Parts: sequence; C-alpha cells; structure tokens
Amino acid sequence: MSVDQTTVRRIAKLARIAVAEEAVPHLQDELNAMLSFVEQLSEVNVDGVEPMTSVIPMEMKKRQDGVTDGGYAELIVRNAPETEDNFFVVPKVVE
Repeated sequence: MSVDQTTVRRIAKLARIAVAEEAVPHLQDELNAMLSFVEQLSEVNVDGVEPMTSVIPMEMKKRQDGVTDGGYAELIVRNAPETEDNFFVVPKVVE
C-alpha cells in the first residue's frame, strides 16, 4: 500500500493537524515507511504463538473480588431532601 500527497493532506485534515505544504512529501515518505513495516510484520508466521503480556513469563496479579467497603447507605442519603428505601428520589424528567 502506498500513500500519495493527497492522502497525506486528507489525513492531516481529519486529524486536525496543520501541515505546511513543504512538509507533505516528507510525511508521505514517513507514512509509506510505516506501512511497509506493517506489511513486513504481516508476513511473520505466528501460528501457535501465545500472546504475551511481558517478555518474562509471569502470572497476572489478582485479588479476591469481594466487598470491602459499604453498608452505610443511611449515612449517604441522610442529607437528601427525599429518599425511599435508601435511594435518592428525584423528579421525573422524561415522559
């Protein structure tokens, strides 16, 4: 895939980046170099290769999923003008 100067200008416009006209050829070369590198990466055979989170094999740190805080809903809604069963009561805004 190759990027022409019109495409470079369009990308800059979509990204809302001001690009001087003399910088367009340089950006075209850089974008084409990036795309050629991506094409090289697609040629690599990665069948059977597990995704990595690090270069060193490691287990993810996990914690027990449990409630460690709460149980004081009465205190939270205490200053509300109107409550019902420890919930805030608000006026209906959608018909």
